[in-house]
Amino acid sequence: MLNQSHLPHHTEYPPKDSSSFIERLRPDPGVSEPVYQQLLNRISWMILSGEIPEGFSLPSERTLAEALNISRTTVRRCYDELRAQDHISTHGRLGVKVKSPPRISPQMGRLKGFTEEMRELGMQPSTLLLERAIVQDRTVSSLFGRPSTAEFLKLVRIRLGDEIPLSRECAWYDLTLAPELANWDVSGSAYAFLQEHCGIILTHADQSIEAVMNNQVEAEAFGFDKPEPCLLLKRKTYSVAGPMVEYVEGTFRGDAYTYRVKLQV
Repeated sequence: MLNQSHLPHHTEYPPKDSSSFIERLRPDPGVSEPVYQQLLNRISWMILSGEIPEGFSLPSERTLAEALNISRTTVRRCYDELRAQDHISTHGRLGVKVKSPPRISPQMGRLKGFTEEMRELGMQPSTLLLERAIVQDRTVSSLFGRPSTAEFLKLVRIRLGDEIPLSRECAWYDLTLAPELANWDVSGSAYAFLQEHCGIILTHADQSIEAVMNNQVEAEAFGFDKPEPCLLLKRKTYSVAGPMVEYVEGTFRGDAYTYRVKLQV
């Protein structure tokens, strides 16, 4: 797990000389974390946060080991792990280069589902259905303002773009408003089904996005071998008639997802 309390403060990047970068990697002897793990955490965080860009040259194993007065084996272990995570690549005499993760940057400001969002970005959407059930849930009923006996369609899905798992999503739909959803085969867009088969027009949503670390279930879905930064999206979606139709919580992988917001003057 990336321990942010042991990370150095942000400075301007890319650095003007390699010595400033190396100083930021100097291990802290006052913590119990292994030296290779400290190096790995700091470099990974710089890459994932965008502080060091794609193509940035890392010091050679020998140079970094000598500068930090640590063993070359320790540096090699760190670099091997970074290669395994596809964060760096080696180019012979050109040295070790940073590989920034590809990022998906959907435009915010309009209500749209995952399927439409992927198609706008030129990606092929697909879904891995983990759970589909008709449920009664007191907490969910309260969110929707329904009695505790109300029934909801619960979906737990992995959402993929070009066969890459991008989010793990839990969604609930009010079957009182849209009983036809009980027979939906969960193919295509839920929003399109609501409009075409239930006659429900969606007008707006209240949405929040916050930074989180993924849990074990999400790590397995994304293929992470340890906790990584993610984005947690929570959305309440409303129909033109007024009632809330959908509540969804989706965890998006932070190494691939960036939301863009257009601000008007």
